[in-house]
Amino acid sequence: MSSNPFRISSPQPQKQPRDLRKVNQQVQAADLKIQMKMKTVKYKIAVLSGKGGVGKSFVSSNLAMALAAAGRSVGIVDVDFHGPSVPKMLGVRGQMLTADDKGINPVIGPFGIKVVSIDFLLPRDDTPVVWRGAIKHSAIKQFLGDVNWGELEYLIIDMPPGTGDEALSVAQLVPNLTGMIIVTIPSEVSTLAVKKSINFAKTINAKILGVIENMSYFLCPSDNKPYYIFGEGKGKQMAEEMGVPLLGQIPLDPIVAQANDLGEPFFLKYPDNPASKEFMRIAEQVIHIVENSNQQ
Repeated sequence: MSSNPFRISSPQPQKQPRDLRKVNQQVQAADLKIQMKMKTVKYKIAVLSGKGGVGKSFVSSNLAMALAAAGRSVGIVDVDFHGPSVPKMLGVRGQMLTADDKGINPVIGPFGIKVVSIDFLLPRDDTPVVWRGAIKHSAIKQFLGDVNWGELEYLIIDMPPGTGDEALSVAQLVPNLTGMIIVTIPSEVSTLAVKKSINFAKTINAKILGVIENMSYFLCPSDNKPYYIFGEGKGKQMAEEMGVPLLGQIPLDPIVAQANDLGEPFFLKYPDNPASKEFMRIAEQVIHIVENSNQQ
């Protein structure tokens, strides 16, 4: 059994003219594998943001746990190759992907969530991923088509910041993408950048399930009043301007940073925290939007 089941390498210069027919056959075979693996996944949701540092991976990980807590079978694929943090936020960092004759076996996280990330393949914490777009596209194809996802109700795709190669690859490769969730924080700088993600989704005709505003407010433990550290109402205002729903507002809490730094699954460890309750409410909204839409 190989410790590194993926074989992703840079394209090498060809000394002889390519056999285009063979190349086309390989591409078609890879696309067919993706279609077959994704056929057993009911709903595919990409989580993205035009701005880094807004807690997108935190939102992806805890939304996945909330959906699983609501009784849904869930997987999460981390395509943030240059800053993979989903494994740590789910408490499964340090585990390894394995392979068998059927493909790659994902790591199993809290609530039975199936997890795939490049982080499982890096030899050291400080190992950089120095890849151009073509290699990242190839890696996404393997994450989708070579992994034994099995029967899933939800696959959460945690995207890197921005609207570059990875976002385009996911839009191109994932068949019947259910929709996108956009993450922001309540600051003018963030909402300006996040608007680009919303327009990106509209440009590629992807359904926008809604906006999640992270770090919305600080709930003071002494007086139980909300304090709007980064500004008030910016996420709601942006959602209204762009004509998309506001799914929820996650409060700012030092316990979140502590759990993330320790590699503890926040939603699992602190189910009664206001942020966890908001994630549960958001998950219920997502289920309502997605599953009711599917029945129509």
